[in-house]
Amino acid sequence: MIGMKKILFIIIAVIIWTGTANAQTARDVLDRTAATIARARNGASASFRISGQSYGNASGQIAIKGNRFYATSPGVKVWNDGKTQWTFTSSTNEVTVTKPNDAQQMSVNPYKFISIYKSGYRLSMRNVAGQYEVHMTAIHPARSLQEVYVTVTRNYYPTKIRMRRGKGWTTITISNFRIHKIADSTFQFKKSACPGAEIIDLR
Repeated sequence: MIGMKKILFIIIAVIIWTGTANAQTARDVLDRTAATIARARNGASASFRISGQSYGNASGQIAIKGNRFYATSPGVKVWNDGKTQWTFTSSTNEVTVTKPNDAQQMSVNPYKFISIYKSGYRLSMRNVAGQYEVHMTAIHPARSLQEVYVTVTRNYYPTKIRMRRGKGWTTITISNFRIHKIADSTFQFKKSACPGAEIIDLR
């Protein structure tokens, strides 16, 4: 007859094995998704829709190339060259220059998750409506993004990202992903793009 201690040991071992296997599967899904996006080394574009307490509801277009992006939505344009970000707001006719953290970048670049999931997060996964839903949970409480849910198709294209910063949730839905060549100059802000706008440097 199997003793109680041995039964408990088996149960704990199964739980640990299942959790590890699940995390490895989630990592594999994100690795494959990152590889799919990386194939667009010359550039890609997509449509997005964002909703959340801090952003209301808005939609727009995004162009990406490596860690650079250019996003547009009604009244707002964002350039990011991989280091510096310029945000033009038409209502104030101002361009704000910043070096944003992960949460700030992801609020306008839903593909940011491909550069942060490899360290600092625990990963788990479940199947939802025929797609993968990967749950990223920050290991350190000071991380700007504490939780991220990434929904990925069976072909490894992300379709939805839900992220939590503090107590607020933001949802970004992605569609019409298309690979095509995009010039490097697309991701660099030029004053001629916003004539007369005030430049506010917060770096």
